Amino acid sequence: MATEASTLKEKFEQALRTLEEAKPFAKSMYQTDVFQLATELAATDEGLEMLYEYAGDFDKAGVFNGGPWADADNLEPAFVGGSLRVKGLNSVVELLSELRMLSISEGKYIHEKVPAEEASAFLNEVLALNLDLLFPAETEEARVEGGGAHLERGERLFRFLGSKLSYRAVAHKLVEEIQRLTVQRPIMVDRIINMIETATQMIDENIDENTKETLQYFQKAITTPTVMSEQQPNMKEYRRNLVEADDAALLKEAQEYAESMNKTGLVAPVAAIFMRYLNRSKPELIPEFLDLSEMGTASFNANQELVRDMIHFSIYPQTSKVIYGLSRMLDRGVLTQEPLIPAIRRLFDIDIRPEVKKRLLRPEYRKAGLSANGVLIGGVISVLGQPLGIGQGLNPTCQSARAISLWAQHGIGQLLEYVARAVRENDIDVTFEGEEIHSNSIEDGVAGEIHHELDPVSSVLVPHLDKIYNEMMKKTLLRGEDGHKWVNPEFYGEWIPRGFINIIDPFTGFVTDYDAFVRLFYATHHPLYNEGYEMIYPNPVGIYITNVHGKLLGLHAVSIQRIAQDPDEEYRIYFYNPNNDSGQNWGQGIETSVQGNGELEGESSLPFHQFVARMYAFHFNPYEQGDTYMVEDADVEEIEKLARESWGQTYTWS
Repeated sequence: MATEASTLKEKFEQALRTLEEAKPFAKSMYQTDVFQLATELAATDEGLEMLYEYAGDFDKAGVFNGGPWADADNLEPAFVGGSLRVKGLNSVVELLSELRMLSISEGKYIHEKVPAEEASAFLNEVLALNLDLLFPAETEEARVEGGGAHLERGERLFRFLGSKLSYRAVAHKLVEEIQRLTVQRPIMVDRIINMIETATQMIDENIDENTKETLQYFQKAITTPTVMSEQQPNMKEYRRNLVEADDAALLKEAQEYAESMNKTGLVAPVAAIFMRYLNRSKPELIPEFLDLSEMGTASFNANQELVRDMIHFSIYPQTSKVIYGLSRMLDRGVLTQEPLIPAIRRLFDIDIRPEVKKRLLRPEYRKAGLSANGVLIGGVISVLGQPLGIGQGLNPTCQSARAISLWAQHGIGQLLEYVARAVRENDIDVTFEGEEIHSNSIEDGVAGEIHHELDPVSSVLVPHLDKIYNEMMKKTLLRGEDGHKWVNPEFYGEWIPRGFINIIDPFTGFVTDYDAFVRLFYATHHPLYNEGYEMIYPNPVGIYITNVHGKLLGLHAVSIQRIAQDPDEEYRIYFYNPNNDSGQNWGQGIETSVQGNGELEGESSLPFHQFVARMYAFHFNPYEQGDTYMVEDADVEEIEKLARESWGQTYTWS
């Protein structure tokens, strides 16, 4: 084997030198040989070590020329795992890119734009985001099923990186990541749970006590968050213990669950056993278990029969996360809106189409004998309890996720009507300027294919909403203005203001009248300039997403929830981000915050001027507008500078 590896190494070195000597226009002809030999070398631990010897020469030779890996300073840790998991060339190029970054972090390769400490931080985050590659499951299923050579290669790379980097740093980064995600309270928590479960394998490593204790706390939160559940982790025995427990022990159990859920937003499967027991035998303890506010307790007491049935139908160990949504839904007072009660009731026995049932019933739900109606009701509970926890998943459907969030807050009746129609008829319709648009008569939406790792309501609605929104936009193509001006009020609802402005001229594609754009936003939204008018409903706005270096990644739809002063009396914009990953670094010191600056559950925020520097379109009410000339010139100039030096470099300014 050593001889074979040595031979491959010689061939790789020769291929690398040939690539280096090739003219820039011809490099693509010689990259294939490098990638093919790298694939063969990366098939063994010894070969990977050999590859690493040349990592500092990859850029000079032109290994990454012409591809997305060309600029090391533009790479994003979040995209690494996806590339490594895809069969084909990309997984090999990604592996070489990680070796280059390791060479930078160890000081073997001095990169003019990426300091060693930045490269180390990059790799630590990559490891933290892909712990399943660092610690693959050692099960018979994993062995038999196998993941293919590309996944084995990825796991080999991560073992190699792990041997070079500090587990202490990886564990600390992982805890930060878990905390950052849980504080946003997403409905879909599978990724968080996977991270926690995999991370527990690091607890015995050389990590600091604080990190270890935090990991152990999260582990308990998803397994045995109470003393009684820890003493009896077997669910059958735990259920028997509940029958024998006295009222004081049950009250203590309820309070321990409540504390864990409030701190983490996570719910252990065993909590569903406890909830179902209370529902049958001790319903008076449910408000304590859910830690309900005065509003929530009153809502529970007034609707005990409906709540009892919702619990019975929808809450099982496999759907335990619904418990958190139920507590928040009751606290919101949703059930005090009487017309909504029959709309929820009809979901218990509504006839669900077979193709919709298939989407709702994940394999673990089928195995546990859950009904599609129960899963749907649980999904409705989660969405109504956590309207800012709705995520778009892996789909380019931020518009649809934002719609569901808006309706869950301010148009619940409309949302429930759409849900009923979608499951019963596999169709919904929206009227656009007097014309009905039916989803089942439209072929394509923005997303070519919908990935259904979504909450049940989103899984049901997004395929329809995506097509309808896209169809509406098509109908505005020839109007000479941004179609969102007309589409958003018709799609989302009458509460969307009719005033609209976009900085991009539709005919030239140039940034136009940016000064006026900034002044108008201040005059309609900033409390010091807009005559004191407060926001009543969330405002759908368009923003530019940029990476840590301020470079443009794409356009994105978010909702401004409110504008207020933070604890330091600085005005901030608090917004809902459909991608459920709101604590991001957008470059230029613009880092979105998810806690510590007055954020409510599920919100992220930025100082007012920083958010404006990433906006390209917004709605406004022209009747609730202050004087634009009163806006400080210095504020406008600072925002324009931030814009021009980030996403603005992609555009021509007129």
